[in-house]
Amino acid sequence: MTKERTLVLIKPDGVQRSLIGEIIKRYERSGLKLAGMKMAVPTSEHIEKHYTVDPNWRRVTGEKTIKSYKEKGLAPPSEDPLAITAIILENLKKYIASGPVIAMIWQGVHAVKIARKITGGTEPLTSDVGTIRGDFVLDSYQLSDADGRAVRNLIHASGSVDEAEKEILLWFKPDEIINYRLVQDEILYDVNLDGILE
Repeated sequence: MTKERTLVLIKPDGVQRSLIGEIIKRYERSGLKLAGMKMAVPTSEHIEKHYTVDPNWRRVTGEKTIKSYKEKGLAPPSEDPLAITAIILENLKKYIASGPVIAMIWQGVHAVKIARKITGGTEPLTSDVGTIRGDFVLDSYQLSDADGRAVRNLIHASGSVDEAEKEILLWFKPDEIINYRLVQDEILYDVNLDGILE
């Protein structure tokens, strides 16, 4: 479990707002270990591969979007989940290909769930205070839909262990993932804390 890995992307708005260090600090303070990092300007094709690495993403995302609209008492732009996701995907491609992103691999016990908790919900408006999105973003689905763009939420964080493994392979070559030991690993993972006293 201590070797679980997750992918986190700092999207172009996070880079442009000079939040790279602050974002990295949030994950690092939790005890997760940075196992890989690079800066890139992804192509539209790469972004589509990223979001569709889970074959159910189009359907699930469309269904969640429709449900979210209805919970807020709003009419969704369509009742067809795939039609909604087609719009979302085009907007994501424009947004994420607009500038450099920072791709990171974070490793540690429950890495996927910990990173998601630190990141906050997809919609910044409803993300909890204390999460990255809740603390640093004002955007909402309603505003992004009115503007005809993707919601600017600073970060992507893998949604499951399986998704993380596939996304990591899409963004990193095996020799770009570094295995190393941190002193803090003894505190986090040593059962008896045997190595503290000399």
